[in-house]
Amino acid sequence: MMSGVQAAEAQSNPQQKGPDDNAEVEDISPPPRSGNRLWVVRLTSIVVTLLAWEFVGRRVNPLFMSYPSAILRAGFAMAQNGELLGALASSLRTLLVGFVCASIIGIIVGLLVGRYKSVDAATDWLVNAMYATPLIAIIPLVILWFGLGDAAKLFIVTLLAVFPVLINTSSGVRNVPRALIDVGTAFAANERQVFLKIILPAVLPYIMTGLRLGIGRAIIGMVAAEFFTAITGLGALIVKYGNQYDTASMFVPILLLMFLGVALTSLVRRLEEMFAPWRAQDE
Repeated sequence: MMSGVQAAEAQSNPQQKGPDDNAEVEDISPPPRSGNRLWVVRLTSIVVTLLAWEFVGRRVNPLFMSYPSAILRAGFAMAQNGELLGALASSLRTLLVGFVCASIIGIIVGLLVGRYKSVDAATDWLVNAMYATPLIAIIPLVILWFGLGDAAKLFIVTLLAVFPVLINTSSGVRNVPRALIDVGTAFAANERQVFLKIILPAVLPYIMTGLRLGIGRAIIGMVAAEFFTAITGLGALIVKYGNQYDTASMFVPILLLMFLGVALTSLVRRLEEMFAPWRAQDE
């Protein structure tokens, strides 16, 4: 029991800490992300892979395999004579225009398909049939329709890239909580306001996922179309140097296509972090 003096001191100093209050508060916050360590691991993996490729490639017949230093020399030679830059410009023009067209069509149609059951019933059979059709089966028909120019490549890129965007967008609309739409309807929101204020923000992560998938499909469509036309573009370079058995030069457009796919996918991810920052926090 406290004496009278201790009780008086306690009453005169009510903010005095007890013996348990002096204990340090346990830090329960999550550990910080080791972003720098992940970058070191990634760079180390790239360097080790390139060194192993260089070591193995020098011991393989150059008809079947090349190695990074030879590919780099071939790339410089192709860049100096303007062949690589011209092919890259042609492929990029087709890729970007086709991907933009596919994105616009996929988002608009996906919103309509996901929102209105009548539109879904009228188009689901066509979407499923076209999505399951092998690309190789329709390329000769497209060439008959559009010839061997950019129009054929543009159509193939758009056709191949539109379905990931469309399917992901429609799935996102179907996954919007019904309670949110009911709240908007209860507050007398019209259909345009429901789309802009409720559905579109909720569907944005699904759209970005569809765009990331669509980029890969667009690159595949672009290269496949250039394989058949073999006139311009990075795909035409692959066919040209493959027919000449120049493996080092053939690897240059292949690696450039890989880098292009990674760069465009990273760009879409940055756009997703800009327009949907909560997704980046969740990841």
